[in-house]
Amino acid sequence: MMTPSPSHGNQPETTPSIEVPLGDNGTGLPNPSHSPDGSYVKLAMRNMVKKRGKSLQHFLLTTTALVGLLVGLSYLTR
Repeated sequence: MMTPSPSHGNQPETTPSIEVPLGDNGTGLPNPSHSPDGSYVKLAMRNMVKKRGKSLQHFLLTTTALVGLLVGLSYLTR
């Protein structure tokens, strides 16, 4: 049988709580923008928005090449 220590008396023990700041989305999770890598992501997004034409050009080139590859492979394997 355990007896309570004289310093605590008969009061229940309480554990200290840790407060976590809420994220912007209200999920209760820490905001990911406070991480050290967040600045790199923001910089990449900013550069992508600034160079919109270049991003679209690369996307269309990649899509055209992929479709061409698939059509070529389907033609060769028919």
